[in-house]
Amino acid sequence: MTNPNNRNISQISRRTFLRGAGVVMALPWLESIPVWGSTLVKGEVPRQYPKRFATLFWGNGVNANHWWAKGSGAQMELGKSLEPLAPFKAKLNFITGLFNKSATGVGIHPGQTGNMLSGAALQKGAELKGGISLDQVLANRIGEQTVQPSMVLGCEQPTTGYHETNFSMAYSSHISWQNPTSPVPMEQYPSLAFDSLFDNRGDKRQKSILDRVKEEAAGLNRKVSNADKAKLDEYLTSVREVEKRVESARAAKDVADEKAKESGPSIFTMKRPDNGLPEDLREHMRLMCDILALGFQTDKTRVATLLLCRDLSGLCYPFLDVRAAHHSASHDDLSDAFERITRYYCSQMAYLAAKLDSMPEGEGTVLDNSCLMLISNMWSGSKHDSSKVPLVLVGGLGGSLETGRVLDYLDKGDENRKLCSMYLSIMDRMDVKLDRFGDADTRLAGL
Repeated sequence: MTNPNNRNISQISRRTFLRGAGVVMALPWLESIPVWGSTLVKGEVPRQYPKRFATLFWGNGVNANHWWAKGSGAQMELGKSLEPLAPFKAKLNFITGLFNKSATGVGIHPGQTGNMLSGAALQKGAELKGGISLDQVLANRIGEQTVQPSMVLGCEQPTTGYHETNFSMAYSSHISWQNPTSPVPMEQYPSLAFDSLFDNRGDKRQKSILDRVKEEAAGLNRKVSNADKAKLDEYLTSVREVEKRVESARAAKDVADEKAKESGPSIFTMKRPDNGLPEDLREHMRLMCDILALGFQTDKTRVATLLLCRDLSGLCYPFLDVRAAHHSASHDDLSDAFERITRYYCSQMAYLAAKLDSMPEGEGTVLDNSCLMLISNMWSGSKHDSSKVPLVLVGGLGGSLETGRVLDYLDKGDENRKLCSMYLSIMDRMDVKLDRFGDADTRLAGL
């Protein structure tokens, strides 16, 4: 399989790059760059901005008492857990009642998770077998238009072994699958995700990316319009901010490596120190959201998944005053503690949406040309109920997806409330046309 970062950049159209020592830095769309489309002449079709899709996943459901919405548009009312998304009422769709048939009646946890984005029936036992996921279908079809076909990020280490249901725990740990038998490896280290985003290699990684491209950046700044100068300055500032935070995480790992050399087993025989990851979960998730946002802003990729926490998660939330780890807390899913956890994951979606909404693109923003999906694998953690899943979409895919709505499919009949029907509808809007995906051959009515 060809490494997407080794592609000939000249083959990627409608893009501008800054190049420096050992780094290639894609730029956001700038209106005054002729390659992206000069002033329209009579009869020309208006320029279309790229459409992007990202999935944010967290495991084990919600506090159902506070996961609701009613009304429409700016007057929409949101349940307590959804309050972080209030600034985006006019740009979101609250969807309830959808389900994944292959994730029901197969036992708890792994069998309810590994097919979240594929709708495929999962095989038990030693051999993995499911289906290609939505994000990778998109990556295979539209990934050739970008340097990086997809971005697959995670904030929790995968777990191994087998569940009591005889499903592999790999199904609990991965939502992105490149084919029926192979999950896409997740990048959990912000520093490595950042390096990959900017094609940042070799011993140059310790030097500032912006310092290495400043000469080209200065030259470009003299050529673009005043509006694009402001956009360029905002973008470079955001890169610097993320770069500084990534450097802190990298420095923490260097300190851990030195300590390991001084005491205990050789660093070469030790498991990679956990200190290579941000110690604060909140910082880890924000960094990954920032890196995803930069990937979309620069059009380095148009498809992404971010696994915030896996099924059977062991993440802890002392900052939320929650004593139990995530999975244990989900067994008391109607508690105030689990409501705080649910709201926390909505706040991650809100954070990413705000980042994208602050990035101008044409007459709208990058968020307006994107679709973010926040989804969990079950409705109730205490009952392991996957008869419907929590789901919110934010962003209008360039005006092709109506927003500001509450859509309830629970009483529409099983044939009319399939997750994969919604996935077919989303793919249509991204110009990927399939006759069938997963267990669906029809589009989701009303979307």
